Amino acid sequence: MSDYSFSPQEDEEASPSKNNKTPNDPINWRAFLLVAIAIALIGGAFFFRGSNLMLAEDLSFPKFETLLKDGKIISTPEKPLELLIEEGKNTQSLSGFYRKKVQNSDAEVATAFKTTVFMPFNSATLEKELADAGVTVTPKAESNVFLSTVVSFLPIFLFLLVLYFFFRSQIKMAGKSAMSFGKSKAKMLAREKNKITFRDVAGVEEAKEEVQELVEFLRNPKRFQKLGGRIPKGVLMIGSPGTGKTLLARAIAGEADVPFFNISGSDFVEMFVGVGASRVRDMFEQGRKSAPCLIFIDEIDAVGRHRGHGVGGGHDEREQTLNQLLVEMDGFDAQEGVIIIAATNRPDVLDPALLRPGRFDRQVTIGLPDVKGREDILKVHARKVKLSQQVDLSKIARGTPGYSGAELANVLNEAALMAARKGLKAITQAELEEARDKVRWGKERRSMAMTEKEKTTTAWHEAGHALLNVILEHTHPLHKVTIIPRGQYLGATMYLPEKDQLSTQYKESLDGLVMMMGGRIAEEMFTHDISNGASGDIAQATTLARKMVCEWGMSQLGMIRFSEENDYVFFGRDMAGKRQYSEATAQQIDAEVKRFIDEAYARAAAILQEKKEKLELIAKALLEYETLDGAQVADLITLGYMKNPPVIEQKPPPIPPAPMAFPGDVSKPNRPDFPTGGLVAPLPA
Repeated sequence: MSDYSFSPQEDEEASPSKNNKTPNDPINWRAFLLVAIAIALIGGAFFFRGSNLMLAEDLSFPKFETLLKDGKIISTPEKPLELLIEEGKNTQSLSGFYRKKVQNSDAEVATAFKTTVFMPFNSATLEKELADAGVTVTPKAESNVFLSTVVSFLPIFLFLLVLYFFFRSQIKMAGKSAMSFGKSKAKMLAREKNKITFRDVAGVEEAKEEVQELVEFLRNPKRFQKLGGRIPKGVLMIGSPGTGKTLLARAIAGEADVPFFNISGSDFVEMFVGVGASRVRDMFEQGRKSAPCLIFIDEIDAVGRHRGHGVGGGHDEREQTLNQLLVEMDGFDAQEGVIIIAATNRPDVLDPALLRPGRFDRQVTIGLPDVKGREDILKVHARKVKLSQQVDLSKIARGTPGYSGAELANVLNEAALMAARKGLKAITQAELEEARDKVRWGKERRSMAMTEKEKTTTAWHEAGHALLNVILEHTHPLHKVTIIPRGQYLGATMYLPEKDQLSTQYKESLDGLVMMMGGRIAEEMFTHDISNGASGDIAQATTLARKMVCEWGMSQLGMIRFSEENDYVFFGRDMAGKRQYSEATAQQIDAEVKRFIDEAYARAAAILQEKKEKLELIAKALLEYETLDGAQVADLITLGYMKNPPVIEQKPPPIPPAPMAFPGDVSKPNRPDFPTGGLVAPLPA
C-alpha cells in the first residue's frame, strides 16, 4: 500500500449526555432535630436572661422620685431595689418593685419597674432621697458575657450549619472512603447478568478446551483428584489485542457454577503506599470465603511487571503489590480453592516468578483465528444482524486473513450501518466487502479535492505497484488498486494472501522489496519527478531488508542474529541497548541492507521499463475508473483490455446556484462575490 499520507482533520461530535435522574436523598431528621434544639436553647437563654427586664415598667426619673417620696417603692429582702451598674458607662438602671393601685379598686399590687439614672448629675440627690425614704439599694453589676458570647459565635455556627447541609453527603462518604482504601475493588459477576457461554466464543478452539477443563474440574473435582491431579492455581491467557481474552473469561464465568470476581490490574495501583498490597490481601480473603471461586485479573502487566527493571530501580508501590500477589498465589500460607485467571498482551514484561508452575500453572495462547475460525466468529456475530440469503460468510472469511475477532465483529457492524444508511432491508455481500476494506484500510474519502497533477502522480504510483504485484511470481494475489483517498492514503494497492500465512520465504521477501520499489520508479518514468508518496514504501522496504539481514539470516553475513530487539520494547530493560557486534559488523549490516534495496530497485526498474505500455494502460484505466480489482488489472496486462470493466456510477448533475441579489448597484456589489460550487484549495503535495 502506498503512503500518500496527509493529516486528516476529524470533526469531533459531542454525544448528548443522558439525563440520569437520581432519587432524592432521604430527609435527615436527626440533623433537623439537632438544629431545632440549638435554636430553642439560644432562644431560651435570651428569654430567661431578659424576662424580668421585658416585663418591667419603664419609669421616668421624676416619677420615680415622686413614688419614692410617697413611700410606694418596696424595699424588702425578697424584693430589693437594685442598682444595675454597667462598666464603662455613665448611665445605670434602678430596678425593683413599687405599689401600684389597681383600677376600680383600693388594692395595690407589686409592679416591677425600671428607671434610668444619670450618675454624674443624680448621684448626690438620689443618695439623699433614698436615705430619707429608708430604702436600701443593692449595687449589682450587669453582665452580658453570655449574650456577647452567643452573639459572637452565632454567625460562625450558622456558617458551619450551612456548610454541613451543602456537603453532608461528601462528609458521610469521606469516612467510608478513608476506611476503604485497602479494600479490594474486585466485583462479583452475577450469573443472571452474564449470559455469555462457550457457545458465544469461536475461533479459539484449543484455548476453549483448556479452560473448559478448568470448569469441569470445578464442577466435578473428584473426577480428576482420584488420579492424583490437582486443580491449577492460575491460568494466564496471552494474545494480541482483540483476540477474545476477556470474552473467554466471561464465558468461563457463564459456564462455571462458582463465584466469579473480576478486577483490572490498574485497580491495585494507588497513590498511597501499601494500598495495592492491602487490596490483594483483601481480594484473596474474599475469595477464600467463597472458595472454590475464580478471580479474573485483566491486563495483569499493569501490576506484574518485571521487578528491578524500573528506571533507577527501587522498591516502589507496584513491586510491593506484586510481592503480595506472589505470596498469596503460592506462598507459605497459600490455600486451595482460589483460581486466578489473568489476561495480557505483554507477556515479555511479566516477572519470571509470576510465570513459574505453582502460580500460573497453565499459559493459554490465544492467537489470530484461521480461516475456519474467522468464519465461525462471523457466524456468531451474524446472529445479531440481518443478512441477505445471498451472503457468503466463507468468502468474507477467506478475504480477511490476519483479522482479529474484534475486527471481524467491527466488519459486521460497519456493514449493518452501511445497509441502514442505504435503506436496505438486509446486509448484502457488497456491504460486507466494503466494510472489510474500511476496517483494515479506512473509509473512502471521495469528497477530498485533488489536483489533476496529484491524481496523475497517484495513478502512475499505484499502477507501478499493481503491475509488479501481478507479474512477480512470489507475491500475494492483487485484491484492489484505487486512487480514491482512503484513510490516510491518497491511493492504495491492496493484496490479500490466498491462505493464512505463518512464515515468510526468502524469494517472497525479495519480490516484496521489488514491488515496494515500483511506485517511486513509475512516478519518475512518466512525470520525470518524484514526490513524498513513497515514504511509506521506503520505511517498509528498509524494515523488511533489515529483518532479512539481522533476524532471518538471509544475507551473505550468514545465520547470525544481530538484532537484540524484541517485538515489544521494555524501557527499563532495553534502554541500555547493549549491542552484541562491532562497528565493522554494523557497517557490513548497513551494506547488506543497501544491497538488497539497490538490487530490488534495479530489478523493478528493468521490469517496468520492459512493460511500459502495460503500465500506461493501468494508469489510464485508474484515471478513468479510479478503482480496479485484481482480475481487471490482470486483463490489462495479458489482453490489453478489460473483459468486465468497472461500472461508472452516474452522478446527478450539480444544481445550478441561485442568483444572488446584492443591494445597491449590481455591477458594483458592496460585498465580495464568493466562488460557488464548493471549490476547495488543494492540499500540498
